Amino acid sequence: MVNDTISDMLTRIRNACMVQKGIVLVPFTKMNQKIAQILEKEGFIQNFQISEDSKNFILRLKYRSKKIGNTKRKESCITNLKRISKPGLRIYANHKEIPRVLGGAGIIILSTPEGLLTDREARSLGIGGEVLCSIW
Repeated sequence: MVNDTISDMLTRIRNACMVQKGIVLVPFTKMNQKIAQILEKEGFIQNFQISEDSKNFILRLKYRSKKIGNTKRKESCITNLKRISKPGLRIYANHKEIPRVLGGAGIIILSTPEGLLTDREARSLGIGGEVLCSIW
């Protein structure tokens, strides 16, 4: 049994990106599903779908090809994922204190009273919440 399902999901995605896997199996929770929806909307993954047994869902990772010399290499759209608020130390921020990742190139996912939102959406709505993770 995993205590922190968000960290588990981020670690699975990070490990799959390092070995350039195409798909990742992630245990199904509502929180993981909302994070996957945000990743798809922001363009970090291609898509996701819930498996037939509804215990897992499948993330299809997104890669872009990079030409180095005469060879082509595929490079992940996700450079790094970092868990910020952990079960042992929760981190909260109001809409003025939400940090920016790489000057706005990355996103921060927040858990707010309105649901899970990106940092841009939370700033525009003027609400804060728990800072879950950063992705760039």
